[in-house]
Amino acid sequence: MTFQQHQLSNGLQVIAEINPSACSSALGFFVNTGACDETCEVGGVSHFLEHMAFKGNDRFTADDVNRVFDELGAQYNASTSEEVTLYYAAILPEYLPGTFELLANLLRPALRTEDFETEKQVILEEIGMYDDMPAFLVLEKAMEVHFEGHPLCQSVLGSIDTVSRLTVDQMRGYFAERYRAGNITLAAAGNVDWNELLELAEAHCGNWPQGSPERLRCDCPPAGKTVLFARPLNQQHLVTMGAAPSATDRLRFAAELVSVIVGDDTGSRLYWELVDPGHAESADLSYNDYQGAGLWSTYLCSTPDQAARNLARIREVYAEVNRDGVTPDELEQARTKVASRVVLQSERPMGRLASLGGNWLHRQEYRTIEDDLRDLDGVTLADIRELLEAYPLTKVTTVGVGPLESI
Repeated sequence: MTFQQHQLSNGLQVIAEINPSACSSALGFFVNTGACDETCEVGGVSHFLEHMAFKGNDRFTADDVNRVFDELGAQYNASTSEEVTLYYAAILPEYLPGTFELLANLLRPALRTEDFETEKQVILEEIGMYDDMPAFLVLEKAMEVHFEGHPLCQSVLGSIDTVSRLTVDQMRGYFAERYRAGNITLAAAGNVDWNELLELAEAHCGNWPQGSPERLRCDCPPAGKTVLFARPLNQQHLVTMGAAPSATDRLRFAAELVSVIVGDDTGSRLYWELVDPGHAESADLSYNDYQGAGLWSTYLCSTPDQAARNLARIREVYAEVNRDGVTPDELEQARTKVASRVVLQSERPMGRLASLGGNWLHRQEYRTIEDDLRDLDGVTLADIRELLEAYPLTKVTTVGVGPLESI
Protein backbone atom coordinates (compact mmCIF):
# COMPACT_ATOMS: atom_id res chain seq x y z
CA MET A 1 0.00 0.00 0.00
CA THR A 2 1.10 3.55 -0.68
CA PHE A 3 -0.02 6.89 0.71
CA GLN A 4 -0.47 10.02 -1.40
CA GLN A 5 -1.34 13.57 -0.39
CA HIS A 6 -1.99 16.76 -2.34
CA GLN A 7 -3.61 20.13 -1.73
CA LEU A 8 -5.61 21.87 -4.44
CA SER A 9 -5.03 25.58 -4.99
CA ASN A 10 -8.28 26.37 -3.15
CA GLY A 11 -7.10 24.51 -0.04
CA LEU A 12 -8.93 21.18 -0.43
CA GLN A 13 -6.82 18.37 1.03
CA VAL A 14 -6.73 15.16 -1.01
CA ILE A 15 -5.34 12.00 0.60
CA ALA A 16 -5.38 8.37 -0.47
CA GLU A 17 -4.21 5.00 0.79
CA ILE A 18 -3.81 3.00 -2.40
CA ASN A 19 -4.06 -0.77 -2.37
CA PRO A 20 -3.97 -2.16 -5.95
CA SER A 21 -4.92 -5.63 -4.73
CA ALA A 22 -8.21 -4.43 -3.19
CA CYS A 23 -11.40 -5.30 -5.03
CA SER A 24 -13.22 -2.08 -4.12
CA SER A 25 -12.70 1.63 -3.62
CA ALA A 26 -13.97 3.91 -0.86
CA LEU A 27 -14.36 7.65 -1.13
CA GLY A 28 -15.29 10.22 1.50
CA PHE A 29 -15.51 13.97 2.00
CA PHE A 30 -14.70 14.83 5.63
CA VAL A 31 -16.05 18.28 6.45
CA ASN A 32 -14.42 19.69 9.57
CA THR A 33 -17.71 20.86 11.02
CA GLY A 34 -20.31 19.52 13.41
CA ALA A 35 -22.45 20.34 16.39
CA CYS A 36 -19.58 21.97 18.29
CA ASP A 37 -19.32 24.62 15.55
CA GLU A 38 -22.91 25.77 15.98
CA THR A 39 -24.24 28.63 18.04
CA CYS A 40 -27.24 28.04 20.28
CA GLU A 41 -29.44 29.85 17.76
CA VAL A 42 -28.75 27.32 15.00
CA GLY A 43 -28.51 24.13 17.06
CA GLY A 44 -28.83 21.07 14.80
CA VAL A 45 -27.96 22.90 11.57
CA SER A 46 -24.98 20.63 10.74
CA HIS A 47 -27.11 17.48 10.84
CA PHE A 48 -30.00 19.23 9.05
CA LEU A 49 -27.56 20.38 6.33
CA GLU A 50 -26.36 16.80 5.88
CA HIS A 51 -29.96 15.82 5.10
CA MET A 52 -30.33 18.74 2.68
CA ALA A 53 -27.29 17.59 0.70
CA PHE A 54 -29.33 14.66 -0.60
CA LYS A 55 -32.03 17.02 -1.91
CA GLY A 56 -29.77 17.74 -4.88
CA ASN A 57 -28.86 20.82 -6.89
CA ASP A 58 -29.18 22.10 -10.47
CA ARG A 59 -27.09 19.15 -11.72
CA PHE A 60 -28.79 16.31 -9.81
CA THR A 61 -32.32 16.20 -8.41
CA ALA A 62 -33.11 14.30 -5.22
CA ASP A 63 -34.44 11.44 -7.35
CA ASP A 64 -31.25 11.50 -9.42
CA VAL A 65 -29.10 11.14 -6.30
CA ASN A 66 -30.81 7.93 -5.23
CA ARG A 67 -31.15 6.53 -8.75
CA VAL A 68 -27.56 7.17 -9.85
CA PHE A 69 -26.04 5.81 -6.65
CA ASP A 70 -28.13 2.66 -7.15
CA GLU A 71 -27.08 2.38 -10.81
CA LEU A 72 -23.44 2.59 -9.72
CA GLY A 73 -23.97 -0.14 -7.11
CA ALA A 74 -22.66 2.19 -4.43
CA GLN A 75 -22.97 1.69 -0.70
CA TYR A 76 -23.35 5.29 0.39
CA ASN A 77 -24.43 7.40 3.31
CA ALA A 78 -23.55 10.41 5.43
CA SER A 79 -23.15 11.11 9.13
CA THR A 80 -22.80 14.05 11.47
CA SER A 81 -21.02 14.10 14.82
CA GLU A 82 -19.88 16.76 17.26
CA GLU A 83 -16.87 17.62 15.07
CA VAL A 84 -17.19 16.05 11.61
CA THR A 85 -19.73 15.69 8.82
CA LEU A 86 -18.89 12.81 6.49
CA TYR A 87 -20.26 11.94 3.03
CA TYR A 88 -19.02 8.61 1.72
CA ALA A 89 -19.47 5.80 -0.78
CA ALA A 90 -17.92 2.40 -1.46
CA ILE A 91 -17.92 1.17 -5.06
CA LEU A 92 -16.21 -1.05 -7.59
CA PRO A 93 -13.10 0.77 -8.90
CA GLU A 94 -14.48 1.23 -12.43
CA TYR A 95 -17.36 3.34 -11.07
CA LEU A 96 -15.15 5.86 -9.30
CA PRO A 97 -15.67 8.74 -11.82
CA GLY A 98 -19.47 8.66 -11.68
CA THR A 99 -19.50 8.20 -7.92
CA PHE A 100 -17.05 11.04 -7.42
CA GLU A 101 -19.13 13.45 -9.50
CA LEU A 102 -22.31 12.64 -7.59
CA LEU A 103 -20.65 12.71 -4.16
CA ALA A 104 -18.98 16.05 -4.91
CA ASN A 105 -22.32 17.51 -5.97
CA LEU A 106 -23.81 16.55 -2.62
CA LEU A 107 -21.47 19.08 -1.05
CA ARG A 108 -22.86 21.86 -3.28
CA PRO A 109 -26.60 21.57 -2.48
CA ALA A 110 -29.20 23.98 -3.81
CA LEU A 111 -30.74 24.54 -0.35
CA ARG A 112 -34.13 25.35 -1.82
CA THR A 113 -36.70 26.87 0.51
CA GLU A 114 -39.36 24.27 -0.30
CA ASP A 115 -36.93 21.40 0.31
CA PHE A 116 -35.87 23.02 3.58
CA GLU A 117 -39.42 23.26 4.90
CA THR A 118 -40.21 19.68 3.89
CA GLU A 119 -37.05 18.24 5.43
CA LYS A 120 -37.53 20.23 8.62
CA GLN A 121 -40.55 18.04 9.38
CA VAL A 122 -38.39 14.93 8.85
CA ILE A 123 -35.79 16.27 11.29
CA LEU A 124 -38.43 17.09 13.88
CA GLU A 125 -39.80 13.55 13.58
CA GLU A 126 -36.27 12.19 14.02
CA ILE A 127 -35.73 14.26 17.16
CA GLY A 128 -39.02 12.96 18.54
CA MET A 129 -38.02 9.39 17.72
CA TYR A 130 -34.72 9.66 19.60
CA ASP A 131 -36.42 11.38 22.53
CA ASP A 132 -38.38 8.13 22.89
CA MET A 133 -35.11 6.15 23.14
CA PRO A 134 -33.87 6.57 26.73
CA ALA A 135 -30.43 5.07 26.07
CA PHE A 136 -29.82 7.76 23.45
CA LEU A 137 -31.52 10.53 25.39
CA VAL A 138 -29.51 10.01 28.58
CA LEU A 139 -26.21 10.22 26.69
CA GLU A 140 -27.25 13.40 24.90
CA LYS A 141 -28.41 15.01 28.14
CA ALA A 142 -25.17 13.97 29.84
CA MET A 143 -23.12 15.72 27.13
CA GLU A 144 -25.21 18.87 27.61
CA VAL A 145 -24.70 18.85 31.37
CA HIS A 146 -21.05 17.74 31.47
CA PHE A 147 -19.86 20.20 28.81
CA GLU A 148 -22.09 23.10 29.86
CA GLY A 149 -20.58 26.29 28.43
CA HIS A 150 -18.31 24.32 26.06
CA PRO A 151 -19.01 23.78 22.32
CA LEU A 152 -19.29 20.02 22.91
CA CYS A 153 -22.51 20.59 24.88
CA GLN A 154 -24.39 21.13 21.61
CA SER A 155 -26.78 18.36 20.57
CA VAL A 156 -26.02 16.89 17.14
CA LEU A 157 -29.74 16.67 16.33
CA GLY A 158 -30.61 20.01 17.89
CA SER A 159 -33.86 20.45 19.78
CA ILE A 160 -37.47 20.79 18.70
CA ASP A 161 -37.16 24.48 19.56
CA THR A 162 -33.92 25.27 17.69
CA VAL A 163 -34.83 23.29 14.57
CA SER A 164 -38.34 24.75 14.47
CA ARG A 165 -36.92 28.29 14.58
CA LEU A 166 -34.09 27.63 12.11
CA THR A 167 -34.43 29.49 8.79
CA VAL A 168 -33.12 28.58 5.37
CA ASP A 169 -31.09 31.80 5.32
CA GLN A 170 -29.35 30.77 8.54
CA MET A 171 -28.50 27.41 6.97
CA ARG A 172 -27.20 29.08 3.81
CA GLY A 173 -24.98 31.32 5.92
CA TYR A 174 -23.64 28.36 7.90
CA PHE A 175 -22.99 26.43 4.69
CA ALA A 176 -21.14 29.37 3.10
CA GLU A 177 -18.89 29.64 6.14
CA ARG A 178 -18.20 25.99 6.99
CA TYR A 179 -18.22 24.20 3.61
CA ARG A 180 -15.20 26.00 2.18
CA ALA A 181 -12.49 23.96 0.47
CA GLY A 182 -9.90 24.54 3.17
CA ASN A 183 -12.24 23.01 5.73
CA ILE A 184 -12.72 19.75 3.80
CA THR A 185 -10.56 16.67 3.35
CA LEU A 186 -11.18 14.27 0.47
CA ALA A 187 -10.01 10.78 1.39
CA ALA A 188 -9.89 7.61 -0.70
CA ALA A 189 -8.88 4.06 0.14
CA GLY A 190 -8.51 0.80 -1.74
CA ASN A 191 -8.07 0.25 -5.46
CA VAL A 192 -7.72 3.89 -6.54
CA ASP A 193 -5.85 5.49 -9.44
CA TRP A 194 -4.14 8.51 -7.84
CA ASN A 195 -3.81 10.55 -11.01
CA GLU A 196 -7.45 9.93 -11.89
CA LEU A 197 -8.48 10.95 -8.37
CA LEU A 198 -6.61 14.26 -8.67
CA GLU A 199 -8.14 14.95 -12.07
CA LEU A 200 -11.62 14.32 -10.67
CA ALA A 201 -10.90 16.54 -7.67
CA GLU A 202 -9.75 19.41 -9.89
CA ALA A 203 -12.71 19.00 -12.24
CA HIS A 204 -15.45 18.79 -9.60
CA CYS A 205 -13.99 20.58 -6.56
CA GLY A 206 -11.43 23.02 -7.97
CA ASN A 207 -13.93 25.88 -8.11
CA TRP A 208 -15.10 25.52 -4.50
CA PRO A 209 -14.54 28.73 -2.50
CA GLN A 210 -11.32 29.04 -0.54
CA GLY A 211 -11.12 29.46 3.20
CA SER A 212 -10.78 27.55 6.45
CA PRO A 213 -12.96 28.94 9.24
CA GLU A 214 -11.75 28.94 12.81
CA ARG A 215 -13.22 26.42 15.20
CA LEU A 216 -14.52 27.83 18.47
CA ARG A 217 -12.35 26.66 21.36
CA CYS A 218 -12.61 27.32 25.07
CA ASP A 219 -11.33 25.76 28.26
CA CYS A 220 -14.39 25.04 30.33
CA PRO A 221 -14.19 22.72 33.35
CA PRO A 222 -16.86 20.01 33.51
CA ALA A 223 -20.00 21.07 35.30
CA GLY A 224 -19.80 18.38 38.00
CA LYS A 225 -23.54 18.05 38.49
CA THR A 226 -26.07 15.31 39.14
CA VAL A 227 -29.25 15.78 37.10
CA LEU A 228 -32.15 13.35 36.82
CA PHE A 229 -34.85 13.62 34.15
CA ALA A 230 -38.02 11.92 35.33
CA ARG A 231 -39.63 9.60 32.79
CA PRO A 232 -42.27 6.89 33.42
CA LEU A 233 -39.98 3.99 32.44
CA ASN A 234 -39.49 0.50 33.80
CA GLN A 235 -35.70 0.89 33.81
CA GLN A 236 -33.33 3.56 35.07
CA HIS A 237 -30.74 4.79 32.58
CA LEU A 238 -27.66 6.51 34.02
CA VAL A 239 -24.53 8.04 32.50
CA THR A 240 -21.51 9.29 34.42
CA MET A 241 -18.75 11.29 32.74
CA GLY A 242 -15.21 12.37 33.55
CA ALA A 243 -12.19 13.84 31.76
CA ALA A 244 -9.98 11.63 29.54
CA PRO A 245 -7.17 12.17 26.97
CA SER A 246 -7.89 14.24 23.86
CA ALA A 247 -7.48 13.05 20.27
CA THR A 248 -3.87 14.27 20.16
CA ASP A 249 -2.77 12.91 23.54
CA ARG A 250 -0.22 10.07 23.38
CA LEU A 251 -2.12 8.37 26.22
CA ARG A 252 -5.15 7.78 24.01
CA PHE A 253 -4.05 4.20 23.22
CA ALA A 254 -3.73 3.44 26.93
CA ALA A 255 -7.19 4.94 27.47
CA GLU A 256 -8.69 2.70 24.79
CA LEU A 257 -7.19 -0.36 26.50
CA VAL A 258 -8.42 0.69 29.95
CA SER A 259 -11.95 1.18 28.62
CA VAL A 260 -11.88 -2.40 27.28
CA ILE A 261 -10.44 -3.86 30.49
CA VAL A 262 -12.86 -2.06 32.76
CA GLY A 263 -16.00 -1.59 30.70
CA ASP A 264 -16.17 -3.65 27.50
CA ASP A 265 -19.58 -5.19 26.85
CA THR A 266 -18.15 -8.69 27.40
CA GLY A 267 -15.37 -9.99 29.61
CA SER A 268 -14.67 -6.71 31.42
CA ARG A 269 -14.66 -5.92 35.13
CA LEU A 270 -18.03 -4.19 34.92
CA TYR A 271 -19.45 -7.09 32.92
CA TRP A 272 -18.46 -9.66 35.54
CA GLU A 273 -19.45 -7.41 38.44
CA LEU A 274 -22.85 -6.27 37.19
CA VAL A 275 -24.08 -7.80 33.93
CA ASP A 276 -23.19 -11.47 34.29
CA PRO A 277 -24.71 -11.78 37.80
CA GLY A 278 -27.89 -10.06 36.57
CA HIS A 279 -27.60 -6.87 38.61
CA ALA A 280 -27.82 -4.70 35.46
CA GLU A 281 -28.86 -5.10 31.86
CA SER A 282 -25.93 -2.96 30.69
CA ALA A 283 -22.86 -1.53 32.38
CA ASP A 284 -20.02 -0.30 30.22
CA LEU A 285 -17.23 2.24 30.09
CA SER A 286 -16.32 3.96 26.83
CA TYR A 287 -13.54 6.34 25.87
CA ASN A 288 -14.26 9.16 23.44
CA ASP A 289 -11.63 11.54 22.10
CA TYR A 290 -12.21 14.98 20.61
CA GLN A 291 -10.05 17.88 19.48
CA GLY A 292 -8.90 19.40 22.75
CA ALA A 293 -10.98 17.21 25.04
CA GLY A 294 -11.58 13.60 25.99
CA LEU A 295 -14.24 11.71 27.89
CA TRP A 296 -14.73 8.69 30.10
CA SER A 297 -18.41 7.78 29.74
CA THR A 298 -20.09 5.10 31.85
CA TYR A 299 -23.54 3.83 30.89
CA LEU A 300 -25.70 1.87 33.32
CA CYS A 301 -29.15 0.41 32.72
CA SER A 302 -30.92 -1.51 35.48
CA THR A 303 -34.14 -1.69 37.45
CA PRO A 304 -34.69 1.47 39.51
CA ASP A 305 -34.34 -0.35 42.84
CA GLN A 306 -30.88 -1.61 41.83
CA ALA A 307 -29.59 1.65 40.36
CA ALA A 308 -28.03 3.22 43.47
CA ARG A 309 -26.45 -0.07 44.52
CA ASN A 310 -25.05 -0.58 41.02
CA LEU A 311 -23.56 2.92 40.96
CA ALA A 312 -21.86 2.14 44.26
CA ARG A 313 -20.45 -1.07 42.78
CA ILE A 314 -19.13 0.89 39.79
CA ARG A 315 -17.44 3.38 42.13
CA GLU A 316 -15.79 0.48 43.95
CA VAL A 317 -14.51 -1.02 40.69
CA TYR A 318 -13.15 2.35 39.57
CA ALA A 319 -11.52 3.03 42.95
CA GLU A 320 -9.75 -0.32 42.74
CA VAL A 321 -8.50 0.40 39.22
CA ASN A 322 -7.37 3.90 40.19
CA ARG A 323 -5.51 2.48 43.20
CA ASP A 324 -4.04 -0.75 41.83
CA GLY A 325 -4.06 -0.34 38.06
CA VAL A 326 -4.64 -3.41 35.88
CA THR A 327 -2.99 -6.80 35.74
CA PRO A 328 -0.54 -7.95 33.04
CA ASP A 329 -3.05 -10.58 31.89
CA GLU A 330 -5.82 -7.98 31.57
CA LEU A 331 -3.55 -5.72 29.54
CA GLU A 332 -2.61 -8.51 27.13
CA GLN A 333 -6.20 -9.63 26.69
CA ALA A 334 -7.34 -6.06 25.97
CA ARG A 335 -4.45 -5.56 23.57
CA THR A 336 -5.53 -8.64 21.63
CA LYS A 337 -9.17 -7.49 21.56
CA VAL A 338 -8.39 -3.99 20.30
CA ALA A 339 -5.78 -5.20 17.81
CA SER A 340 -8.30 -7.69 16.38
CA ARG A 341 -10.86 -4.92 15.97
CA VAL A 342 -8.34 -2.67 14.23
CA VAL A 343 -7.32 -5.40 11.79
CA LEU A 344 -10.83 -6.68 11.09
CA GLN A 345 -12.17 -3.17 10.49
CA SER A 346 -9.30 -2.53 8.08
CA GLU A 347 -9.93 -5.60 5.93
CA ARG A 348 -12.05 -3.51 3.54
CA PRO A 349 -11.30 -0.07 2.07
CA MET A 350 -14.47 1.30 3.66
CA GLY A 351 -13.09 0.36 7.05
CA ARG A 352 -9.80 2.12 6.34
CA LEU A 353 -11.55 5.27 5.14
CA ALA A 354 -12.80 6.34 8.58
CA SER A 355 -9.37 5.89 10.14
CA LEU A 356 -7.66 7.64 7.24
CA GLY A 357 -9.87 10.72 7.32
CA GLY A 358 -10.14 10.90 11.09
CA ASN A 359 -6.39 10.81 11.65
CA TRP A 360 -5.85 13.50 9.03
CA LEU A 361 -8.49 15.81 10.48
CA HIS A 362 -7.38 15.41 14.08
CA ARG A 363 -3.62 15.25 13.66
CA GLN A 364 -2.68 15.91 10.02
CA GLU A 365 -1.17 12.44 10.21
CA TYR A 366 -1.23 9.29 8.11
CA ARG A 367 -1.24 6.11 10.17
CA THR A 368 -0.98 2.60 8.81
CA ILE A 369 -2.52 -0.44 10.47
CA GLU A 370 1.00 -1.33 11.55
CA ASP A 371 1.38 2.07 13.25
CA ASP A 372 -1.73 1.48 15.33
CA LEU A 373 -0.72 -2.07 16.21
CA ARG A 374 2.78 -0.93 17.18
CA ASP A 375 1.44 1.78 19.48
CA LEU A 376 -1.03 -0.64 21.06
CA ASP A 377 1.77 -3.14 21.58
CA GLY A 378 3.90 -0.43 23.16
CA VAL A 379 1.44 0.41 25.96
CA THR A 380 2.93 -0.68 29.29
CA LEU A 381 1.60 -1.01 32.82
CA ALA A 382 3.55 2.17 33.59
CA ASP A 383 1.59 3.96 30.84
CA ILE A 384 -1.65 2.75 32.41
CA ARG A 385 -0.53 4.11 35.77
CA GLU A 386 0.41 7.47 34.19
CA LEU A 387 -3.00 7.60 32.49
CA LEU A 388 -4.93 6.87 35.67
CA GLU A 389 -2.97 9.47 37.62
CA ALA A 390 -3.71 12.13 35.00
CA TYR A 391 -7.26 10.98 34.17
CA PRO A 392 -8.64 8.84 37.01
CA LEU A 393 -11.92 6.99 36.59
CA THR A 394 -13.76 9.55 38.66
CA LYS A 395 -17.43 10.44 38.44
CA VAL A 396 -17.71 14.16 37.71
CA THR A 397 -21.15 14.34 36.10
CA THR A 398 -24.12 12.02 36.60
CA VAL A 399 -27.27 12.20 34.48
CA GLY A 400 -30.25 9.88 34.62
CA VAL A 401 -33.42 9.22 32.65
CA GLY A 402 -36.11 7.11 34.28
CA PRO A 403 -38.50 6.95 37.24
CA LEU A 404 -36.01 7.97 39.96
CA GLU A 405 -36.14 11.53 41.23
CA SER A 406 -32.99 11.20 43.35
CA ILE A 407 -30.03 8.86 43.61
